[in-house]
Amino acid sequence: MPEQLTDFEKRVIATVQGDIPIVERPYAQIAGQLGVEEERLLEILRDLVRRGIIRRFGATLRHQKSGFQSNAMVAWQVEENRVDEVGAVMASFKAVSHCYRRSPTAQWPYNLYTMVHGKDEAGCRRTAARMAAKAGVQRYEMLFSRRELKKTSMQYFEKMEDEG
Repeated sequence: MPEQLTDFEKRVIATVQGDIPIVERPYAQIAGQLGVEEERLLEILRDLVRRGIIRRFGATLRHQKSGFQSNAMVAWQVEENRVDEVGAVMASFKAVSHCYRRSPTAQWPYNLYTMVHGKDEAGCRRTAARMAAKAGVQRYEMLFSRRELKKTSMQYFEKMEDEG
């Protein structure tokens, strides 16, 4: 049976499913909008995560607005017994915003992926080469972004206005 959510839990989800404010204490601001203390909001969010209702919080980097003119998804072929070790090395690079593992296929043998950002394609290539050398990985492919598609968050609940 699907887990039942309270009306307030639905309001919390509706509030955090969109953009989170870029301020020093975003959850304090969100809590204020919801009329609760910041710690109470954090307790509710932790409980939603614990119950598996919220599985992850994601961030979208709009690289052009951040001063990066180029980015590439780099697909790495890494020995399975080294994926965690190599992933930690790759994720340590400042130019990397994403690093995750996927299952390879016969047609596409890559199992570790990083998103590398740079001022230009040459910069992304230099970063990938440094990453390869530091991690001891020889086989990789770089897939450069040619245009940015509209990025939107999943909407589970409509934002509910306070009744009052």
